[in-house]
Amino acid sequence: MNFRPIRFAAAVAAAMAAIAMAMFPPVLLGDNPRQLRDEDKVVLLRGLMAEYATSKILIPRSKKALAIEQDGRYSQEQWDAANNKNGVAARAGDLVQFTKVEIKDNQIEFELNGGMGGRKWYHGLEVGMGGSGRSMPVARQGISSPGGTKLVLRFSKEDPPRTVEEVKELLGDVFDFNQRSASEQYMESLTPEVKAAIEEKKAINGMDRDQVTLALGKPVRKVRETKDGIELEDWIYGRPPGKIVFVTFDGNEVVEVREEWAGMGQTAPKVVVPH
Repeated sequence: MNFRPIRFAAAVAAAMAAIAMAMFPPVLLGDNPRQLRDEDKVVLLRGLMAEYATSKILIPRSKKALAIEQDGRYSQEQWDAANNKNGVAARAGDLVQFTKVEIKDNQIEFELNGGMGGRKWYHGLEVGMGGSGRSMPVARQGISSPGGTKLVLRFSKEDPPRTVEEVKELLGDVFDFNQRSASEQYMESLTPEVKAAIEEKKAINGMDRDQVTLALGKPVRKVRETKDGIELEDWIYGRPPGKIVFVTFDGNEVVEVREEWAGMGQTAPKVVVPH
């Protein structure tokens, strides 16, 4: 009995199988190169924790996470119901902060402004990775939205976002991560003189009440008086002993700024600005 042809055929088959294995390696279950790895989750957490964004739409308050799908869709009916029940977490144009982030294989949960829990939103801001038991505190910073809520971004487990930029792109219909805050935009709209005065924490003629408040804060007290038929209002800053600043308004405009030292009867010299 001749075994040589059989052995030769077996050797050829084995060689062909080896070539096929080299050209088309088997795809093992769970070996998806796009699947989120632990190191990917760490990168996402570092890039998303404490991140600020401007809301493009009205976002309701909700204890249960409101879903945003991978294509940007969300249930308007569910969001309207949450808004009717709990009120507004952020209006279009409000600045919000991501104060808790939890990443899973097919979704990322976010809390905005500390969520809707019983604690105040600015207490215990944290960021954690699903199931790790570890979290990181986040410092409070300026927020313009009225409340907190919880959202969840859902995506395919086979094609998850792997970078912070990809996550932000998926959230692009709801949040603008590039737009400046309302306060930054307001500061940029001011004249150079008013902007400089606010930065130097002083009041000047021509300012309005909001600008004086930005520069000096709330006054110690306010006094109204009528001179020559015109009703004026003085905002008084400082307490004796020491410098007292009087900011006089005619309507909503500063018409005089005066500094005195309590008990000394001395007025600060006026500064003449050359034309």
